[in-house]
Amino acid sequence: MSTAQEISPILMDKVADWLNQSALAGNDLETLVKGFCDRLAAAGLPLKRVHLSFSMLHPLYDALGFTWLRGQGMEIESFRNRPGVPSDRFLASPYYHLLSNQLEHLRRRLDPSVQSEFPVFDELRLMGVTDYMAFIQTFSGNTSQGMMGSWSTDSAAGFSDSMISALLRIQSHLAIATKMAVLTKLADNMMTTYLGGDAGRRVLDGQIKRGEGDTIRAALVMADMRGSSRLAETSGREIYIDTLNQFFDAVAAPFNRTGGQIMSFIGDGFIAVYPCERHRSQSEIACQAALAAAHKATARMIDLNLRRKEKGLSDIKFGIGLHVGNVMFGNVGLTDRLTFSVFGSAVNEVQRLQTLTKKYPHSVLASEHFASYCGANSWLTLGSEELAGIKQKLTVLSPDLSGALAADEDGTLEPIYDRRSDAEQVMLLHRDAARLSAGGSTKLQ
Repeated sequence: MSTAQEISPILMDKVADWLNQSALAGNDLETLVKGFCDRLAAAGLPLKRVHLSFSMLHPLYDALGFTWLRGQGMEIESFRNRPGVPSDRFLASPYYHLLSNQLEHLRRRLDPSVQSEFPVFDELRLMGVTDYMAFIQTFSGNTSQGMMGSWSTDSAAGFSDSMISALLRIQSHLAIATKMAVLTKLADNMMTTYLGGDAGRRVLDGQIKRGEGDTIRAALVMADMRGSSRLAETSGREIYIDTLNQFFDAVAAPFNRTGGQIMSFIGDGFIAVYPCERHRSQSEIACQAALAAAHKATARMIDLNLRRKEKGLSDIKFGIGLHVGNVMFGNVGLTDRLTFSVFGSAVNEVQRLQTLTKKYPHSVLASEHFASYCGANSWLTLGSEELAGIKQKLTVLSPDLSGALAADEDGTLEPIYDRRSDAEQVMLLHRDAARLSAGGSTKLQ
Protein backbone atom coordinates (compact mmCIF):
# COMPACT_ATOMS: atom_id res chain seq x y z
CA MET A 1 0.00 0.00 0.00
CA SER A 2 1.24 3.50 -0.77
CA THR A 3 2.29 5.63 2.18
CA ALA A 4 0.05 8.59 3.07
CA GLN A 5 2.30 10.86 5.10
CA GLU A 6 -0.23 13.65 5.57
CA ILE A 7 -3.77 13.22 6.83
CA SER A 8 -6.40 15.80 5.93
CA PRO A 9 -7.67 17.60 9.08
CA ILE A 10 -10.85 18.40 7.15
CA LEU A 11 -11.61 14.71 6.55
CA MET A 12 -10.78 13.85 10.16
CA ASP A 13 -13.19 16.58 11.28
CA LYS A 14 -15.83 14.86 9.17
CA VAL A 15 -15.15 11.60 11.04
CA ALA A 16 -15.47 13.44 14.36
CA ASP A 17 -18.75 15.02 13.21
CA TRP A 18 -20.08 11.59 12.25
CA LEU A 19 -19.15 10.22 15.68
CA ASN A 20 -21.04 13.04 17.39
CA GLN A 21 -24.11 12.56 15.18
CA SER A 22 -24.00 8.79 15.64
CA ALA A 23 -23.85 9.17 19.42
CA LEU A 24 -26.78 11.61 19.45
CA ALA A 25 -28.77 9.24 17.24
CA GLY A 26 -28.31 6.51 19.83
CA ASN A 27 -26.48 4.08 17.53
CA ASP A 28 -25.30 0.88 19.17
CA LEU A 29 -21.62 0.07 19.73
CA GLU A 30 -21.35 -2.24 16.73
CA THR A 31 -22.73 0.35 14.32
CA LEU A 32 -20.60 3.09 15.85
CA VAL A 33 -17.30 1.17 15.89
CA LYS A 34 -17.64 -0.27 12.39
CA GLY A 35 -18.71 3.06 10.90
CA PHE A 36 -15.84 4.80 12.66
CA CYS A 37 -13.19 2.36 11.38
CA ASP A 38 -14.56 2.44 7.83
CA ARG A 39 -14.50 6.24 7.84
CA LEU A 40 -10.95 6.40 9.19
CA ALA A 41 -9.82 4.19 6.32
CA ALA A 42 -11.80 6.29 3.84
CA ALA A 43 -10.14 9.45 5.20
CA GLY A 44 -6.73 8.09 4.17
CA LEU A 45 -5.41 6.43 7.33
CA PRO A 46 -3.63 3.23 6.19
CA LEU A 47 -5.04 1.10 9.00
CA LYS A 48 -4.71 -2.66 8.67
CA ARG A 49 -6.27 -3.63 11.99
CA VAL A 50 -8.17 -1.86 14.79
CA HIS A 51 -9.05 -3.52 18.08
CA LEU A 52 -11.34 -1.94 20.69
CA SER A 53 -12.59 -3.41 23.99
CA PHE A 54 -15.20 -1.94 26.30
CA SER A 55 -15.87 -3.02 29.88
CA MET A 56 -19.57 -3.56 30.57
CA LEU A 57 -21.77 -3.53 33.65
CA HIS A 58 -23.59 -6.81 33.08
CA PRO A 59 -24.25 -9.82 35.34
CA LEU A 60 -22.95 -12.27 32.74
CA TYR A 61 -20.44 -10.39 30.60
CA ASP A 62 -17.31 -8.47 31.53
CA ALA A 63 -16.55 -6.88 28.18
CA LEU A 64 -17.34 -6.46 24.51
CA GLY A 65 -14.50 -6.65 21.99
CA PHE A 66 -14.41 -5.45 18.37
CA THR A 67 -11.66 -6.31 15.87
CA TRP A 68 -11.78 -4.53 12.50
CA LEU A 69 -9.61 -5.76 9.60
CA ARG A 70 -9.33 -3.78 6.39
CA GLY A 71 -11.30 -5.52 3.66
CA GLN A 72 -12.61 -8.20 6.03
CA GLY A 73 -15.17 -6.38 8.14
CA MET A 74 -15.47 -6.65 11.91
CA GLU A 75 -15.50 -9.48 14.45
CA ILE A 76 -17.38 -9.08 17.74
CA GLU A 77 -16.78 -10.98 20.98
CA SER A 78 -18.67 -11.04 24.28
CA PHE A 79 -16.50 -12.06 27.21
CA ARG A 80 -18.18 -14.01 29.97
CA ASN A 81 -17.83 -13.22 33.63
CA ARG A 82 -16.06 -16.08 35.41
CA PRO A 83 -13.19 -16.71 37.83
CA GLY A 84 -9.72 -17.31 36.49
CA VAL A 85 -6.16 -16.03 36.26
CA PRO A 86 -4.41 -14.19 33.42
CA SER A 87 -2.58 -16.43 30.99
CA ASP A 88 1.18 -16.24 30.47
CA ARG A 89 0.45 -14.91 26.99
CA PHE A 90 -1.58 -12.06 28.39
CA LEU A 91 1.06 -11.21 30.98
CA ALA A 92 3.46 -10.81 28.05
CA SER A 93 1.05 -8.58 26.06
CA PRO A 94 1.23 -4.85 25.26
CA TYR A 95 -2.03 -4.30 27.14
CA TYR A 96 -0.62 -5.73 30.35
CA HIS A 97 2.49 -3.58 29.90
CA LEU A 98 0.26 -0.50 29.57
CA LEU A 99 -1.75 -1.29 32.67
CA SER A 100 1.05 -2.43 34.94
CA ASN A 101 3.12 0.66 34.11
CA GLN A 102 0.14 3.06 34.19
CA LEU A 103 0.79 4.24 30.64
CA GLU A 104 -1.78 5.81 28.33
CA HIS A 105 -0.07 4.90 25.04
CA LEU A 106 2.46 2.43 23.70
CA ARG A 107 3.98 2.52 20.21
CA ARG A 108 6.28 -0.04 18.62
CA ARG A 109 7.71 -0.37 15.09
CA LEU A 110 7.62 -4.00 14.00
CA ASP A 111 11.04 -4.72 12.55
CA PRO A 112 11.28 -8.28 11.12
CA SER A 113 14.99 -8.36 11.94
CA VAL A 114 14.40 -7.73 15.65
CA GLN A 115 12.97 -10.28 18.10
CA SER A 116 9.38 -9.49 19.05
CA GLU A 117 8.96 -7.71 22.36
CA PHE A 118 5.43 -9.12 22.69
CA PRO A 119 4.15 -12.44 21.25
CA VAL A 120 1.21 -10.76 19.50
CA PHE A 121 3.69 -8.93 17.26
CA ASP A 122 4.59 -12.22 15.56
CA GLU A 123 0.96 -12.60 14.48
CA LEU A 124 0.73 -8.98 13.36
CA ARG A 125 3.87 -9.32 11.25
CA LEU A 126 2.24 -12.19 9.37
CA MET A 127 -0.52 -9.73 8.49
CA GLY A 128 2.03 -7.27 7.13
CA VAL A 129 1.80 -4.86 10.07
CA THR A 130 4.75 -2.48 10.35
CA ASP A 131 3.70 -0.17 13.18
CA TYR A 132 1.52 -0.63 16.27
CA MET A 133 0.02 1.69 18.89
CA ALA A 134 -1.98 0.63 21.95
CA PHE A 135 -3.92 2.92 24.28
CA ILE A 136 -6.15 3.04 27.34
CA GLN A 137 -9.02 5.52 27.76
CA THR A 138 -11.06 5.59 30.98
CA PHE A 139 -14.50 7.15 30.87
CA SER A 140 -14.03 8.94 34.22
CA GLY A 141 -11.60 9.10 37.11
CA ASN A 142 -12.83 6.35 39.44
CA THR A 143 -14.73 3.88 37.27
CA SER A 144 -14.17 0.45 35.85
CA GLN A 145 -15.92 1.45 32.64
CA GLY A 146 -13.59 2.40 29.83
CA MET A 147 -12.07 1.63 26.46
CA MET A 148 -8.81 -0.01 25.46
CA GLY A 149 -7.52 -0.75 22.02
CA SER A 150 -4.82 -0.66 19.41
CA TRP A 151 -4.13 0.72 15.94
CA SER A 152 -2.02 -1.21 13.43
CA THR A 153 -0.79 -0.15 9.99
CA ASP A 154 0.88 -1.97 7.11
CA SER A 155 2.24 1.24 5.62
CA ALA A 156 5.92 0.74 4.74
CA ALA A 157 6.86 3.93 6.60
CA GLY A 158 4.66 3.14 9.60
CA PHE A 159 2.65 5.82 11.36
CA SER A 160 3.71 9.36 10.42
CA ASP A 161 3.50 12.20 12.93
CA SER A 162 0.35 13.49 11.22
CA MET A 163 -1.25 10.03 11.52
CA ILE A 164 -0.40 9.82 15.22
CA SER A 165 -1.73 13.32 15.77
CA ALA A 166 -4.95 12.46 13.94
CA LEU A 167 -5.44 9.24 15.93
CA LEU A 168 -4.80 10.93 19.28
CA ARG A 169 -7.24 13.71 18.43
CA ILE A 170 -9.98 11.43 17.15
CA GLN A 171 -9.54 9.11 20.14
CA SER A 172 -11.18 11.62 22.48
CA HIS A 173 -14.17 11.96 20.13
CA LEU A 174 -14.41 8.17 19.96
CA ALA A 175 -14.32 7.92 23.77
CA ILE A 176 -17.21 10.39 24.15
CA ALA A 177 -19.34 8.69 21.49
CA THR A 178 -18.69 5.16 22.76
CA LYS A 179 -19.28 6.20 26.36
CA MET A 180 -22.78 7.33 25.36
CA ALA A 181 -23.34 4.06 23.51
CA VAL A 182 -22.01 2.06 26.47
CA LEU A 183 -24.23 3.94 28.92
CA THR A 184 -27.25 3.27 26.70
CA LYS A 185 -26.30 -0.40 26.62
CA LEU A 186 -25.82 -0.42 30.39
CA ALA A 187 -29.30 1.01 30.91
CA ASP A 188 -30.76 -1.64 28.62
CA ASN A 189 -28.75 -4.37 30.40
CA MET A 190 -29.99 -3.27 33.82
CA MET A 191 -33.62 -2.96 32.75
CA THR A 192 -33.52 -6.40 31.11
CA THR A 193 -31.68 -7.96 34.06
CA TYR A 194 -33.92 -6.62 36.80
CA LEU A 195 -37.27 -6.24 35.04
CA GLY A 196 -37.16 -8.64 32.07
CA GLY A 197 -37.12 -7.89 28.37
CA ASP A 198 -40.62 -6.51 27.69
CA ALA A 199 -40.99 -4.74 31.03
CA GLY A 200 -37.52 -3.23 30.66
CA ARG A 201 -38.36 -1.85 27.22
CA ARG A 202 -41.61 -0.38 28.53
CA VAL A 203 -39.77 1.44 31.32
CA LEU A 204 -37.07 2.73 28.94
CA ASP A 205 -39.86 3.93 26.64
CA GLY A 206 -41.23 6.07 29.45
CA GLN A 207 -43.79 3.95 31.31
CA ILE A 208 -42.50 4.97 34.75
CA LYS A 209 -45.57 6.37 36.49
CA ARG A 210 -47.56 4.53 39.12
CA GLY A 211 -50.61 2.91 37.57
CA GLU A 212 -49.28 2.92 34.01
CA GLY A 213 -49.65 -0.41 32.25
CA ASP A 214 -52.09 -2.66 30.43
CA THR A 215 -54.54 -5.45 31.07
CA ILE A 216 -53.27 -8.48 29.16
CA ARG A 217 -54.14 -12.14 28.80
CA ALA A 218 -51.35 -14.55 29.62
CA ALA A 219 -50.42 -18.07 30.59
CA LEU A 220 -49.10 -17.77 34.15
CA VAL A 221 -46.35 -19.69 35.91
CA MET A 222 -45.56 -19.60 39.62
CA ALA A 223 -42.69 -21.69 40.97
CA ASP A 224 -41.19 -22.13 44.41
CA MET A 225 -38.30 -24.04 45.98
CA ARG A 226 -39.29 -26.24 48.91
CA GLY A 227 -37.45 -26.27 52.23
CA SER A 228 -35.56 -23.04 51.68
CA SER A 229 -36.32 -21.69 55.17
CA ARG A 230 -34.87 -24.79 56.81
CA LEU A 231 -31.87 -24.66 54.48
CA ALA A 232 -31.24 -21.01 55.36
CA GLU A 233 -31.30 -21.86 59.06
CA THR A 234 -29.09 -24.96 58.89
CA SER A 235 -26.52 -23.96 56.28
CA GLY A 236 -24.28 -20.99 55.69
CA ARG A 237 -25.14 -18.04 53.50
CA GLU A 238 -22.90 -19.25 50.66
CA ILE A 239 -24.46 -22.73 50.54
CA TYR A 240 -27.96 -21.30 50.69
CA ILE A 241 -27.39 -18.81 47.86
CA ASP A 242 -25.60 -21.42 45.75
CA THR A 243 -28.50 -23.86 46.18
CA LEU A 244 -31.04 -21.16 45.35
CA ASN A 245 -29.15 -20.24 42.20
CA GLN A 246 -28.98 -23.91 41.19
CA PHE A 247 -32.75 -24.07 41.56
CA PHE A 248 -33.26 -20.96 39.43
CA ASP A 249 -30.80 -22.19 36.79
CA ALA A 250 -32.65 -25.48 36.51
CA VAL A 251 -36.28 -24.39 36.84
CA ALA A 252 -36.49 -20.72 35.84
CA ALA A 253 -34.26 -20.82 32.75
CA PRO A 254 -36.65 -22.93 30.59
CA PHE A 255 -39.47 -20.43 31.13
CA ASN A 256 -37.19 -17.57 30.13
CA ARG A 257 -36.17 -19.27 26.87
CA THR A 258 -39.49 -20.32 25.33
CA GLY A 259 -41.27 -17.00 24.94
CA GLY A 260 -41.94 -16.51 28.63
CA GLN A 261 -41.02 -13.47 30.69
CA ILE A 262 -39.91 -13.84 34.28
CA MET A 263 -41.52 -10.83 35.91
CA SER A 264 -39.97 -11.09 39.36
CA PHE A 265 -38.11 -13.35 41.76
CA ILE A 266 -39.97 -13.56 45.05
CA GLY A 267 -37.66 -14.94 47.73
CA ASP A 268 -37.13 -18.56 46.70
CA GLY A 269 -39.66 -18.46 43.86
CA PHE A 270 -40.62 -16.58 40.72
CA ILE A 271 -43.56 -15.64 38.55
CA ALA A 272 -43.45 -15.79 34.74
CA VAL A 273 -45.95 -14.88 32.03
CA TYR A 274 -46.56 -15.88 28.42
CA PRO A 275 -48.58 -12.96 27.00
CA CYS A 276 -51.17 -13.90 24.38
CA GLU A 277 -54.08 -12.40 22.48
CA ARG A 278 -57.64 -12.90 23.66
CA HIS A 279 -58.54 -15.75 21.32
CA ARG A 280 -58.12 -19.50 21.50
CA SER A 281 -55.24 -20.09 19.07
CA GLN A 282 -52.95 -17.64 20.86
CA SER A 283 -53.95 -19.00 24.27
CA GLU A 284 -53.09 -22.51 23.05
CA ILE A 285 -49.65 -21.37 21.88
CA ALA A 286 -48.92 -19.67 25.22
CA CYS A 287 -50.18 -22.52 27.43
CA GLN A 288 -48.43 -25.22 25.42
CA ALA A 289 -45.17 -23.26 25.57
CA ALA A 290 -45.50 -22.92 29.34
CA LEU A 291 -46.26 -26.65 29.68
CA ALA A 292 -43.24 -27.55 27.52
CA ALA A 293 -41.07 -25.39 29.76
CA ALA A 294 -42.49 -27.18 32.83
CA HIS A 295 -41.43 -30.49 31.27
CA LYS A 296 -37.98 -29.05 30.64
CA ALA A 297 -37.70 -27.70 34.17
CA THR A 298 -38.64 -31.10 35.60
CA ALA A 299 -36.00 -32.84 33.46
CA ARG A 300 -33.35 -30.36 34.52
CA MET A 301 -34.21 -30.83 38.19
CA ILE A 302 -33.94 -34.61 37.83
CA ASP A 303 -30.51 -34.14 36.27
CA LEU A 304 -29.43 -31.62 38.91
CA ASN A 305 -30.56 -33.81 41.82
CA LEU A 306 -28.71 -36.82 40.43
CA ARG A 307 -25.52 -34.76 40.44
CA ARG A 308 -26.21 -33.43 43.91
CA LYS A 309 -26.70 -36.99 45.14
CA GLU A 310 -23.27 -37.94 43.73
CA LYS A 311 -21.81 -35.15 45.88
CA GLY A 312 -23.68 -36.26 48.98
CA LEU A 313 -26.15 -33.35 48.81
CA SER A 314 -29.89 -33.55 49.39
CA ASP A 315 -32.48 -33.18 46.62
CA ILE A 316 -33.92 -29.78 45.80
CA LYS A 317 -37.70 -30.06 45.83
CA PHE A 318 -40.00 -27.62 44.06
CA GLY A 319 -43.55 -26.82 43.03
CA ILE A 320 -44.91 -25.20 39.85
CA GLY A 321 -48.42 -23.83 39.28
CA LEU A 322 -49.83 -23.22 35.76
CA HIS A 323 -52.86 -21.07 34.97
CA VAL A 324 -54.21 -18.71 32.30
CA GLY A 325 -56.20 -15.50 32.64
CA ASN A 326 -56.31 -11.73 32.46
CA VAL A 327 -53.78 -9.79 34.52
CA MET A 328 -52.77 -6.18 35.04
CA PHE A 329 -49.26 -5.62 33.67
CA GLY A 330 -47.59 -2.43 34.87
CA ASN A 331 -46.31 -0.23 37.68
CA VAL A 332 -47.38 -0.39 41.29
CA GLY A 333 -45.88 0.93 44.53
CA LEU A 334 -44.91 4.36 45.79
CA THR A 335 -44.70 7.33 43.46
CA ASP A 336 -40.92 7.33 43.81
CA ARG A 337 -40.32 3.59 44.34
CA LEU A 338 -42.08 1.28 41.89
CA THR A 339 -42.04 -2.31 40.75
CA PHE A 340 -43.14 -3.52 37.33
CA SER A 341 -44.99 -6.81 37.52
CA VAL A 342 -48.34 -8.57 37.02
CA PHE A 343 -51.30 -8.36 39.39
CA GLY A 344 -54.90 -9.53 39.66
CA SER A 345 -57.07 -12.49 40.68
CA ALA A 346 -55.44 -14.82 38.11
CA VAL A 347 -52.08 -14.18 39.79
CA ASN A 348 -53.56 -15.06 43.17
CA GLU A 349 -55.01 -18.24 41.69
CA VAL A 350 -51.74 -19.47 40.18
CA GLN A 351 -49.96 -18.74 43.46
CA ARG A 352 -52.45 -20.90 45.33
CA LEU A 353 -52.14 -23.63 42.70
CA GLN A 354 -48.42 -23.70 43.29
CA THR A 355 -48.99 -23.97 47.05
CA LEU A 356 -51.16 -27.06 46.46
CA THR A 357 -48.05 -28.97 45.31
CA LYS A 358 -47.38 -29.28 49.06
CA LYS A 359 -50.68 -31.16 49.43
CA TYR A 360 -50.56 -33.38 46.35
CA PRO A 361 -47.60 -35.63 45.46
CA HIS A 362 -47.04 -33.81 42.18
CA SER A 363 -44.47 -31.10 41.47
CA VAL A 364 -46.52 -29.47 38.67
CA LEU A 365 -50.20 -28.55 38.99
CA ALA A 366 -52.47 -26.72 36.57
CA SER A 367 -55.98 -25.35 36.44
CA GLU A 368 -58.58 -27.05 34.26
CA HIS A 369 -58.78 -23.85 32.22
CA PHE A 370 -55.04 -24.03 31.49
CA ALA A 371 -55.20 -27.74 30.61
CA SER A 372 -58.03 -27.13 28.12
CA TYR A 373 -55.59 -25.24 25.88
CA CYS A 374 -52.95 -27.96 25.87
CA GLY A 375 -54.34 -30.29 23.23
CA ALA A 376 -53.85 -34.05 23.54
CA ASN A 377 -51.54 -33.93 26.55
CA SER A 378 -52.36 -36.47 29.27
CA TRP A 379 -53.70 -35.04 32.52
CA LEU A 380 -54.60 -36.55 35.88
CA THR A 381 -57.57 -34.86 37.60
CA LEU A 382 -56.82 -34.53 41.30
CA GLY A 383 -60.02 -32.85 42.53
CA SER A 384 -61.69 -29.50 43.11
CA GLU A 385 -60.23 -27.08 45.61
CA GLU A 386 -61.60 -24.07 47.42
CA LEU A 387 -58.88 -21.46 47.26
CA ALA A 388 -58.67 -18.61 49.75
CA GLY A 389 -60.07 -15.44 48.22
CA ILE A 390 -61.48 -17.30 45.18
CA LYS A 391 -65.29 -17.65 44.94
CA GLN A 392 -65.49 -20.68 42.65
CA LYS A 393 -63.82 -24.01 43.23
CA LEU A 394 -60.83 -24.69 41.00
CA THR A 395 -60.40 -28.09 39.35
CA VAL A 396 -56.78 -29.12 39.81
CA LEU A 397 -54.91 -31.34 37.34
CA SER A 398 -51.39 -32.66 37.00
CA PRO A 399 -49.70 -33.24 33.61
CA ASP A 400 -48.06 -36.50 32.59
CA LEU A 401 -44.36 -35.72 33.09
CA SER A 402 -43.00 -39.13 32.11
CA GLY A 403 -41.33 -37.51 29.10
CA ALA A 404 -39.34 -35.39 31.49
CA LEU A 405 -37.36 -38.46 32.50
CA ALA A 406 -35.50 -38.28 29.20
CA ALA A 407 -32.13 -36.56 29.15
CA ASP A 408 -32.35 -32.78 28.95
CA GLU A 409 -31.52 -31.77 25.38
CA ASP A 410 -29.71 -28.70 26.68
CA GLY A 411 -27.06 -31.02 28.11
CA THR A 412 -25.10 -30.06 31.17
CA LEU A 413 -26.48 -27.38 33.46
CA GLU A 414 -23.03 -26.04 34.12
CA PRO A 415 -22.06 -23.31 31.62
CA ILE A 416 -19.09 -24.18 29.44
CA TYR A 417 -16.81 -21.26 28.70
CA ASP A 418 -13.91 -20.96 26.34
CA ARG A 419 -10.53 -19.78 27.52
CA ARG A 420 -10.43 -16.07 28.12
CA SER A 421 -9.05 -14.13 25.19
CA ASP A 422 -6.46 -11.40 25.62
CA ALA A 423 -9.15 -8.78 25.13
CA GLU A 424 -11.26 -10.22 27.94
CA GLN A 425 -8.32 -10.32 30.31
CA VAL A 426 -7.51 -6.72 29.42
CA MET A 427 -10.92 -5.56 30.53
CA LEU A 428 -10.81 -7.64 33.73
CA LEU A 429 -7.43 -6.20 34.60
CA HIS A 430 -8.68 -2.72 33.70
CA ARG A 431 -11.61 -3.21 36.07
CA ASP A 432 -9.39 -4.44 38.89
CA ALA A 433 -6.85 -1.67 38.33
CA ALA A 434 -9.66 0.87 38.72
CA ARG A 435 -10.75 -0.74 41.98
CA LEU A 436 -7.21 -0.78 43.32
CA SER A 437 -6.69 2.89 42.47
CA ALA A 438 -9.89 3.64 44.40
CA GLY A 439 -8.45 1.96 47.49
CA GLY A 440 -9.78 -1.56 47.01
CA SER A 441 -7.88 -4.78 47.51
CA THR A 442 -8.99 -6.80 44.47
CA LYS A 443 -6.32 -9.15 43.20
CA LEU A 444 -5.64 -9.63 39.52
CA GLN A 445 -7.79 -12.30 37.90
